[in-house]
Amino acid sequence: MAEFKGFPEGKQHLAALPAAFFEQLLPAIDHLGELKLTAYFLWRLERMEGLFRYLRSVDFLQDQAFMAGLAPTLQQAQSVLEDALERAVSRGTLLKIALETSTGPEQLYFLNSPKGRAAIHAIQSGQWRPELQSAPAAALEARPNIFQLYEQNIGPLTPLIADALGEAEDSYPAEWIEAAVRIAVEKNKRNWRYVSAILERWQREGRHGKKEKSQDRRDSAEDRRRYVTGEFSDFVEH
Repeated sequence: MAEFKGFPEGKQHLAALPAAFFEQLLPAIDHLGELKLTAYFLWRLERMEGLFRYLRSVDFLQDQAFMAGLAPTLQQAQSVLEDALERAVSRGTLLKIALETSTGPEQLYFLNSPKGRAAIHAIQSGQWRPELQSAPAAALEARPNIFQLYEQNIGPLTPLIADALGEAEDSYPAEWIEAAVRIAVEKNKRNWRYVSAILERWQREGRHGKKEKSQDRRDSAEDRRRYVTGEFSDFVEH
C-alpha cells in the first residue's frame, strides 16, 4: 500500500462535489472502480471549460496516475475502466453518446445533469457537434477554475461576483483571465473591477496587438451560448 504523506501546508485547490454524490451515489455504489471513476469524472469536469463538458475514454487513459490506481497492469486497468464506465451509465450517473469521426466511432460521456441532458439533445438534434479535443490531465490539474483563481488571489466570492466570473469565463480565454488576475495582484489592485477593466481593454485593443483574435474568441463564445438559449436557458449548472 502506497503511504499518503499528508496534505501540504498553504492553500489547497479544492474540488466541489455535488451533495447528491454523498447523499445518493456514495451509499449506492458497491464497486470500487465505479466509485473511483465517478469521483474522478466530477473532479475533471470541474476543471474544464465550456458550456458543454464531457470526457472520452482517451481522457481517462491519458492520466497514468488514475489508470495505475485501477489495476496493476494497463490491460487490467483498461478492463476495469470499461466496466466502471458501463456501470456509471447503467446507474444513470453518466450519459453516453456515440459519434462518427474521421478516425472511427467516439464515445462521449456527459454528467446526467440538466446541462448534460441538454448537450445530448443538442447533438441528437444537430444543433451542436463537439470539437473532439482533450487537454492532458496534468494541464487540467495545474489550472484552477476561475472561481478558485478569484478566491485564492482576490477575495471571497459573492453571488454578484460569481455571476460576473461566469460571464467572463464565457467571454474571454482562460489565459487572459489568469494573466489579468496576475497583473491585479502585482499592482496590488485586488478587485474584480480592475481585472474586468483589463479584460475589456484587451478585447477592444487586443492583448498584444492581436485584436482579431480577441474578436474571434468573442464570436466563438457567442456561438456556444446560442446552444443553451431558449429551452436550455435555465441550465446554469453542470
